[in-house]
Amino acid sequence: MQISNLTFDEIEIGHSAHYTRLITHQEVEAFAAVSGDHNPLHLDPEYAAGTPFGECIAHGMLTGALISAAIAMQLPGPGSVYLSQNIQFRAPAFLGDTLTVTLTVTEKHAKRPWVTLQCEVTNQDGKAIARGEAQVAAPTEKETVTIVPPPAIQLLEEALLAESD
Repeated sequence: MQISNLTFDEIEIGHSAHYTRLITHQEVEAFAAVSGDHNPLHLDPEYAAGTPFGECIAHGMLTGALISAAIAMQLPGPGSVYLSQNIQFRAPAFLGDTLTVTLTVTEKHAKRPWVTLQCEVTNQDGKAIARGEAQVAAPTEKETVTIVPPPAIQLLEEALLAESD
């Protein structure tokens, strides 16, 4: 698969893009493994049942990572550099939710090739999960790149790991 970026000169205020992803148990486990955040609220259904959420929820920063993916893959796309993000988590993302990130250009900063993006993450029911604003250095050179598929990740149960020791 190939994707192209939008350069700073091509970007206009009001440009928007969408990025959608299903949140699965496997993604939450992988995020916990990579981030080191093993909060039982995300991983232990028994524990999570006793919380106000009543079930496991995705990490807030997994939602934030979807914003990063939308910037890298959609707007501006390859060659962009994520400079800063403010984000407010409005509601939990549950396992099985389909989250859609919407990015909208609200400002262009002419001194540097930076853009400000309004970021909103909604679930399949249109409920706002997170909102915020990102500052992004937009690429100045047009490019089309081939997307390298991510490596396969295999998560092993702890019991299996203990048996192999």
